[in-house]
Amino acid sequence: MRRFEFAVDRDHARAVNEVVAYLRRLRIWAYTAAVVLGLGVAFLVWVNHPWSWLLAVAFLLAAVTALFIGYWQPHRGRVDKLYAAGELVPAVVSETTRHGATLLALVDLAKPDTDGPRYALVTRTVRSLPGHRTRAGERVPAVTVRTGTAPNSVGDLWQSVSAMPIAWGTRDLNIIERAREEIHEVEWKLLTDNLDLAAKVRGADSKRLLLDPQQLPDELRG
Repeated sequence: MRRFEFAVDRDHARAVNEVVAYLRRLRIWAYTAAVVLGLGVAFLVWVNHPWSWLLAVAFLLAAVTALFIGYWQPHRGRVDKLYAAGELVPAVVSETTRHGATLLALVDLAKPDTDGPRYALVTRTVRSLPGHRTRAGERVPAVTVRTGTAPNSVGDLWQSVSAMPIAWGTRDLNIIERAREEIHEVEWKLLTDNLDLAAKVRGADSKRLLLDPQQLPDELRG
């Protein structure tokens, strides 16, 4: 796995990193749900019917789960930890709108014990890209991150993988350029040649498009 080490600017990340914002909203939702479920448990216990006790147990289990999510997210979602754990991957701007841009990224979905890589195209809609020109084809180095609440894997593949731009973790343009240069040119070319597939990826139920290993450049076949 290709890592990229740099000093994360936490103040900058808190201001612009949309993954951090998502995890913050998830934590607030989890604690809110836990409170509502806890009130539901209290009400069902007060009702004191056989059926209400069964529901109270179900509500209690759901409340405990929500509390666990709220407690666990700050440890799992520390921005420096996310950057350190992710794999350095290429992403390019495939489309721009008044509200932001769409990134098309090349990620490896294979789990560590899988025989060989399994590359896929994924997309991410972003509101801002500090340090980049928002134009089609702009090269945006990123790291992989898994933030979904769905199960982490299906078989030998990770189920939910997205790309988090390096630019969301630093203001230093030299760091962004260094990350860009550590990604092989063949990977950038593969993305540039397939920009028109971004719409197909966004429309897929799995929000990803697995690539046929036989159609990949020799450098990416593992």
